Amino acid sequence: MLNADPTRPDPGIPGTDHRQAEAVRERIAAELLGARERTAGLTALDDHDLTAQHSPLMSPLVWDLAHIGNQEELWLLRNIGGREPMRPEIDPLYDAFEHPRAERPKLPLLPPDEARAYAHEVRGRVLDLLAATPLDDELPLLRDGFAFGMIVQHEQQHDETMLITHQLRKGPGVLTAPPPPVTATGPLPAEVLIPGGPFTMGTDTEPWSLDNERPAHQVEVPAFHLDTAPVSNGAYQQFIADSGYDDPRWWTAEGWEHRQRAGLFAPLFWSRDGGQWLRRRFGTVEPVPTDEPVLHVSWYEADAYARWAGRRLPTEAEWEKAARHDPAAGRSRRYPWGDQEPTAERANLGQRHLRPAPVGSYPEGRSAYGVGQLMGDVWEWTASDFTAYPGFRAWPYREYSEVFFGPEYKVLRGGCFAAAPVASRGTFRNWDYPVRRQIFAGFRTARDGEVS
Repeated sequence: MLNADPTRPDPGIPGTDHRQAEAVRERIAAELLGARERTAGLTALDDHDLTAQHSPLMSPLVWDLAHIGNQEELWLLRNIGGREPMRPEIDPLYDAFEHPRAERPKLPLLPPDEARAYAHEVRGRVLDLLAATPLDDELPLLRDGFAFGMIVQHEQQHDETMLITHQLRKGPGVLTAPPPPVTATGPLPAEVLIPGGPFTMGTDTEPWSLDNERPAHQVEVPAFHLDTAPVSNGAYQQFIADSGYDDPRWWTAEGWEHRQRAGLFAPLFWSRDGGQWLRRRFGTVEPVPTDEPVLHVSWYEADAYARWAGRRLPTEAEWEKAARHDPAAGRSRRYPWGDQEPTAERANLGQRHLRPAPVGSYPEGRSAYGVGQLMGDVWEWTASDFTAYPGFRAWPYREYSEVFFGPEYKVLRGGCFAAAPVASRGTFRNWDYPVRRQIFAGFRTARDGEVS
């Protein structure tokens, strides 16, 4: 599973000009250090909090910490550097496929101090390896520093997972961050029409894109209308007030069964206090802000709301067309706003804030069609199952994506306030079970375009 074959054919990653290699190396080093700083902040807890399982849905934080180091050692020090294993006896403990999350607290895991020391030692050796490794090599894993970029994204994805664990953790919160800036420029139209026609979905050119984002391919998308912003808490409260959770008309058969079995009545972490809705956010109980995107709803809840509203969830192709297609240039952008990297003015990413920004924020991040907040704030459920693109090839290992393809998983798009910019782009695909609510997920709705 973990032994990549560097001799297999190039999966479509473009080579880096040798003159650009130093800039790539500097970016990798900065991304590695930034990810580790975030990891350190998320694990700056006492040993009890690090070793406890705060929810059966999540690993103990100390497992994530050592798993990050173990994957880095496997891919970079062993596969790229050809080094001997540092601690081969721990490999099975940190194999995510060998041990489900609910079982991990029972394993003989490295204690916090040892886990920190192991991850620190691995990182030091990796930085030395980076300095000595050619990034314009013929090996696909090294082209554009792909293997290093993959590991950066892996750590940042686990940082997002650890932030979810912090949200599930009981007791006072230990994380702080300023609120998102007020950047709205006035009310947006409720929806926009995305004209029908083809666009290029996926990528062949994004150097650190993962296998499920490839290859680029033409998709014909009929005209549709899409919300200009994610559904807000205030709008979702109307669904609750109209007995949306009690009316099976709005739910799929599977969704209604799950709603009854799980006793769903509102988004996760919401509670009722008299006439007011409250939510628990990273250890603080506060009134639910009506102007923020709704958060911590399952696919079933998002789908039920859309049906109640006389609408539907967008397909994955519709979402990506609205986010990436530039009708004036006739091409697909890297991000909704263009090809430039994410900034604090364009999107709420990277745990700069510990909440979504109000709907209508980040006007500089809107797409060519005028759709806002497609990147950052909340992951957005789509109507689509997680499947392979035409011409898909698993690379560099099939367990990243291929084993998850099928109707059991629904696709989410766009990143969230907890997603790192390095793992957020217009082609990035996330997926999860339709029952999941602990993730930082919301949604927006769509409807078919009028037939002329």
